Amino acid sequence: MASLKELRTRIESIKSTSKITSAMKMVAASKFRRAQLTLDKSELFQKMMIENIKKVLLELKQQELEKGVKFMLPKMLVQPQNPQTYMLFVLASDRGLCGSYNSMIAKEAKRRIEELKNAGKKVIVFCYGKKAAAGLKRYGVNDIEGAYPNVIKKHLTYAEALYFLQDVWEKKTQYGADICEIVYSDFLSGLSKSYLSKQVIPYDIELEPEDKGLNRVGDAFYGYFPDALGTLEQLSQLYMRTAMFEILINSQASEHAARMTSMDNANRNARDMISSLTIKYNSLRQSAITTELVEIVAGAEAM
Repeated sequence: MASLKELRTRIESIKSTSKITSAMKMVAASKFRRAQLTLDKSELFQKMMIENIKKVLLELKQQELEKGVKFMLPKMLVQPQNPQTYMLFVLASDRGLCGSYNSMIAKEAKRRIEELKNAGKKVIVFCYGKKAAAGLKRYGVNDIEGAYPNVIKKHLTYAEALYFLQDVWEKKTQYGADICEIVYSDFLSGLSKSYLSKQVIPYDIELEPEDKGLNRVGDAFYGYFPDALGTLEQLSQLYMRTAMFEILINSQASEHAARMTSMDNANRNARDMISSLTIKYNSLRQSAITTELVEIVAGAEAM
């Protein structure tokens, strides 16, 4: 059984650790709120961008039917026929202490890699964040083309998203990949997130049956300057940049939320351990005091 001194030392040690995890939780909560506000604004803009692209696509489709022509769409919207080479960009964090966040991203990446290889595709893997490569190696994935730390800084900026997009483009060109996908965590709420592999080059925006009235408002219709195809080219480039920013801010918000939850659980466990050890300490101390009193009384009676 532990002595009183050992129990006292252990209680103080847990209290010190609890102070650290409490501070980490507060920092993560602050960063999470900032990322969440940015994400809320980004999602609205992204939704509007997709809607505008669909409007132009619908207009071009109608012109093709009326004029009997075939437009050459921007390459970012054209899906390759029978793609053979896939490039996966695995986006994790640079630090731990965020629960299962990094391991779940590695697990999703492994699932996607195996799925593509079983289909006979060539897969090239790049890891971003110190924990990405380590997580994949734990799952037995050792064929990693490159690993890069410190991709997302403390507060993500639009310029950093553009730099990351440029890096993706350069690697696609260098390796001749047909399709590029990013494995990341899509933020849903503070307690919920989805781990997925999303195609980013070319991005897949398809017209749905419910979109057929997007380019008409009553009897009015949309006009395009200089023309619909030129407008679509500009929209596709802008969408690519905003889509990359949204992916990175989703990843950042998910990481902060996971770390906040993890530190909250650590604080709760610390309080439970302190309570349990304090009860044990008081019980042992009471027992020691009782024993001393018995010995004193026995000594007095003997005299």
